[in-house]
Formats: sequence, C-alpha cells, structure tokens
Amino acid sequence: MSNQGEKKGVSALDFFCLGFGAIVGVGWAVSINSWMSDCGGPVPAGIGYIVALVMMVPIALCYCELVPALPVAGGGMAFAFRAFNDKVAVISGWAAFGGFISIIPWEAIQITDVLGYLIPSLTAGDPLYTVYGTGVHLTTIIIGVICSLLLFALNMRGLASATVLQKILCFVLVGAGILGAVASLIKGDASNWQPIYDTTNSLVYGSAADGYVEATNSNMIGGILAILSTAPFFLAGFETIPQGVEDAGGDIKSVGKTVVLSVALACIFYAILLFCFGYAWPWLEFAQPTAVGGEMTNPAAATMLRMLYGGAAGEVLYWIITIGALAGLFTTWNGFFMASALLLMGMARGRLMPRIFARQNKNGIPVPALLVCLILSLIGPFAGAGIIGDLTCFSGAAFVLSWMLTSFSLVRLRKTEPDLERPYKIPGGIGMGYFASIVSAVVFVLLFVPGNPVYMGKLAIIMFIGWMVIGLILYLASSGQRRGVSQAELKDGVFHGMEERKHQA
Repeated sequence: MSNQGEKKGVSALDFFCLGFGAIVGVGWAVSINSWMSDCGGPVPAGIGYIVALVMMVPIALCYCELVPALPVAGGGMAFAFRAFNDKVAVISGWAAFGGFISIIPWEAIQITDVLGYLIPSLTAGDPLYTVYGTGVHLTTIIIGVICSLLLFALNMRGLASATVLQKILCFVLVGAGILGAVASLIKGDASNWQPIYDTTNSLVYGSAADGYVEATNSNMIGGILAILSTAPFFLAGFETIPQGVEDAGGDIKSVGKTVVLSVALACIFYAILLFCFGYAWPWLEFAQPTAVGGEMTNPAAATMLRMLYGGAAGEVLYWIITIGALAGLFTTWNGFFMASALLLMGMARGRLMPRIFARQNKNGIPVPALLVCLILSLIGPFAGAGIIGDLTCFSGAAFVLSWMLTSFSLVRLRKTEPDLERPYKIPGGIGMGYFASIVSAVVFVLLFVPGNPVYMGKLAIIMFIGWMVIGLILYLASSGQRRGVSQAELKDGVFHGMEERKHQA
C-alpha cells in the first residue's frame, strides 16, 4: 500500500480554513435578517440550520470518504465519472460549475453593495443604468473590477499562496462573529424572540422580477424548512476542499475530515448567530427590509449592534462586524475563484469540456480556467445587486443535484470497487450513502414544486434549466474530442493526478 502522507503541500488546517471560510462568507452579516423574515423569526431560522446540518452531514461524509480515496480535482464530477460514466459526470460537474460560477459574481456584487452602504458617496448621483430596479454606478464597477483582478493575481500564485490569505481572513470573520454573538447576549432579552413564528407582517425577497413577496410558509414547520431553499448556497463552500486536494500535504485522510468539520461548524455558527442576533433586537424590526420601511440598512448585523449600543461602543462594534463581513466576503470569493478553475480543469481532463482548460503552466496553475473565472467575476459589478436573490436559489439547486449524484456515487463504488483503497470509511457505509442520496433527492425535487416552503421561484428555475441546456449543448459539441476514446481512457485523464500522487509518495 502506498503511503500518501508524505507529500508536502497544503495542510489540513489550510483546507479547513479554505472550506469554512468559503462557506460562511458574508451572508451572516448581510443576509441574516432576510433569513429571519423568510422563516418567520430567528428561532425557526436557527432550527432550520440545525435541520440543514442533519441534511448536510451525511452528504459531507460521502465526500469525507471519496476525497481521500480519489484525490483529484473535479470533486463530485470525478466521483461520478469513476462510479458511472462521462454522461453522469458531466451532469454533476456542470451543475456544480454553475453553482461555483454564480457565487463568483455574487461576491463581486456584494463587495460593491456593502461598500456602497459604508461609503454612501460611492453610489451618489444617478446610476449608469439599472438592472431589475437596482442602480449600477461607475464607482462600484471600478471597485468590483479591481478586486476581481487582485484575486486573479493571487490565485495565479497557486493554492498555497491563496490559502495563506484565506487563513488570516477566516480568523478575522470568526472573531467578528463571536464578538457579535457575545455583544448580543450581553444587552439582549428573550422577549425579542417574540413572536416565535410570524410571517403576517414580514415580506421576503422573491425573484428579481417580482420584488418583495409574501412568505411561502404559514406555520412553524414550514418556517423551519424554508431555510433549505437557500441553505445549500450558503453551505456550499466545502466544495472548495475536494477541488484542491491534489495539492494536499500530510495525512490525506485528514483532508476528507475537514469537509465534515467545516460543514458542521458552519451550520452551528449560523444557528448561534440567528439565535443571538434575534435575542439582541426585536426580530420583526431587524428582519424588515429597508425597501418597505425598515431601519436596518446593510450590513444588517453591524447596523443592529450600532443601534443597540450607541455611542463609541456601537460604532466600534459596527466596524468590527463590517470588517468581519468583508473578510468573509473575500474568503468565499477567493475559495470559489480557485475551486471553479480546478473543477473546469478536471472536466477538461475527461474531455467533457474543451481540452484547452486542462492546460497548466510550469507551476501547475490552470491559467485558461482561471481566465474564465476572471471573466465571470467581472460580470458581477456590471450586473448589480438586483439578480442576487435568483443567483442564490439557482446556485443552491445546482449544488444539491451534484451532491445527490456524489452520494449515489459512493453507494455504487462501494458495490463495484469494494477493494478501492479508502483511507477513511464513513460510519453507516452504504446505508449512510443511501440516506444522503434520498435526502438530497427530496430537497432537489421540492425546490421545483410551487407552494412548498423550499420552492425556489420561477426565474431561478428558468436559470437552472437554461444552464443545464447550455451544458448539454457544449457536451454534444465536444463529442468529436471523445470519438474513438474509451471510457477507460477518459477516466485515465480525470485520475491522472491521483496516479502521479501515488508515484510521488
């Protein structure tokens, strides 16, 4: 048996910071009031993330086994290729890539949006144009473009360099979140949780075309489940870990475990902040969108603590939380910038995408794939914040589809390759794989069914279908590069990095 633990590279701690930082991001500071409004309060929203934890841990465990067993760029795409064939692989990979690349412009939009709140002069005057009712200003475009170029330059230095920044920013965002939770508990009151559930006076953000609409749930259970329509988007950062596993050093088994650890701690982090911020301020006021008369301007968590404490203390807390939110924004943006390029590279290795994207420079950097990510990131500042709601739901559906196929891949590989070297085997074995498959399949179906709390909306569905059709067209258009090539040869292309790792060990 080859020893895979001697290769020097990115450590398990680096991978945890990569995954956790990519998960938590900026949502806890700018979207948390929307979560309360959508779910009918901080209590059902917080419980909703505990339910999401129950859904996500089995899925993360599937990755925990498959990542060290098949340590190549591509993640779920590679697992599906090994378990099934190129057709299933392209569905999984293209869905995940859609989720990845929707997060990149999302973060580019958020940086300009948050800075616009912090420095009102950035958005002063008439916008250049509007997108779904949201103005786009020249200054915010310039900021988004500069930040995109800086992240591209950082990732051109390689995963190890990107994880150094990731680690620093991860500690900043966690510290800010903990401080915000403690400050909320000190001056809060349990009466602020009341009513425990209420959507009668709350509006939630629907599609970009529809604007603010009534909540899709009418009872406590519905409120708890409502978080599942967006939770996949806000928990998907763990997907950055399997994409970078080829650069792992130390015990490869530990890298797989960071997937589960990052998902579990992120769900707990979100739940705690929901309970604490709801405890600090009457949640109906905190959750009410500013567009319909509320006082909580973004970043909502920072604004709430400024109002709660007032004076110098409130101002200090405001800036600490805001800095933490910006740090989280960059951890997600940085993580998915890298992961998107590696996923595209992995698909190109299997000839599911044009072979040019499989190219790496002498330092192993997938330059053509990174250029695609740069272009997609540059779209965000020009698109504006009006499309954020639909990007969130579309991305969530894309990730759930990929996770479902990954779960089924674990089940199939347990049957077809029982002797595959598995540095870590998940508890429950095939049973756990089936559970993850069924749960993710149920959530995926519910996302498309109107009238239930998990429904993601018409525009998001159109975006999802359109994206998958584009993937089908590209797959068919690239059939020439697969003609005359066997499934075994295609798989060799995907898993070439794994074989190189074994030889180096």
